[in-house]
Amino acid sequence: MKRRQFFASAALGALPLANAASTAQSDREYWLRFLLRIGDPVLSALSEQKLKASMPVEAPHGNVADRAQYTHLEAFGRTIAGLSAWLELDGGSSAEVELRKRYRELARRSISAAVNPDSRDYMNFTHGGQPVVDAAFLALGVLRAPRQLWSALDSTAKKQLLNALRATRIIRPGFSNWLLFSATIEAFFCFAGEEWDAMRVDYAVRQIDEWYKGDGVYGDGPEFHWDYYNSFVIHPMLLAVLKAVSPHSNAWAQLEPAIRARAQRYAAIQERLINPDGSFPALGRSLAYRTGAFHLLADRALNRALPEALPPEQARSGLSAVIRRTLEAPGTFDERGWLRVGLCGHQPGIAESYISTGSLYLCSTVFLPLGLPPDDPFWSNPAQDWTSRKIWSGENAAADHAL
Repeated sequence: MKRRQFFASAALGALPLANAASTAQSDREYWLRFLLRIGDPVLSALSEQKLKASMPVEAPHGNVADRAQYTHLEAFGRTIAGLSAWLELDGGSSAEVELRKRYRELARRSISAAVNPDSRDYMNFTHGGQPVVDAAFLALGVLRAPRQLWSALDSTAKKQLLNALRATRIIRPGFSNWLLFSATIEAFFCFAGEEWDAMRVDYAVRQIDEWYKGDGVYGDGPEFHWDYYNSFVIHPMLLAVLKAVSPHSNAWAQLEPAIRARAQRYAAIQERLINPDGSFPALGRSLAYRTGAFHLLADRALNRALPEALPPEQARSGLSAVIRRTLEAPGTFDERGWLRVGLCGHQPGIAESYISTGSLYLCSTVFLPLGLPPDDPFWSNPAQDWTSRKIWSGENAAADHAL
């Protein structure tokens, strides 16, 4: 299918493209352009029940047939997890308002297409282990946009979404960050007023707490790994689960202050990991998620929960540098606008065996602060260099301290 070019949209053309010396306002326009550049192919195709027919499946380990069972739900769930905060926001420029109106409708139609058993794009929620992962990202996205992606859904789509998420209960999650996928789905049922399994939530929350290693960092299972799973999954989903379920148990509510403090510390560490050129240490698995490595820092910015010593405009500048360094790299997108495997361009060798095209869309989570209004200090304050750029340019900077 020959997809229309992303930049051909008349409404999008009203948003001027920012450059590296961008102002606060053009930073927002630049972020929105990239978010929609990533999300538009997925939602445009899925809303027409053409995602399976049109999305390429790149699987560098030669396992296309296997990953094709899961890749479409990966692309959709992860796109929604990143796009949802912006969809939930009201206001902004007339061009942004019009774009948001269009993508809200595409997102709702896409949900309907993904969960309707009669749809050409009905997705796999039961076969294999992977579906529980991306059903959880889909649930997380809906939790981030309760008005637009839940209340505004028609009754049939609501019922079918609930059925699809319930179907994942047959999947036993691994003894790792995967516990939070099951917990996130149950937290969604709690939010929706449905019957939910408090035991799955309690087990995940308490087990993750047992794996806390110190200074804002959890183990991914009993052991510590040098990777970005504290940001890809652990902190953001743990926070979302507790937000949904804490009102139902004082025991969970009592855990929140420590868990929030750890997340705040990890956000501070993440900001310091951004190098002066916007690169960051290429450590651990799943590097093909690119900017998804900063899911937690973006989440804390969205929730106005950054460390006191980290001004929001400084976080914006650091994340903008990461977006430029990764997503502008030649080869990041194919000729039809779909993401390709890599961290900085097209680098299929960086992929693990579970990586395919749909996996890559976790990069959209870096754009969560677009859920803040344009007059929020994150967007409205003048740009400020991030920590490593200050230090490595010789500027005096405060010392870092452990939690």
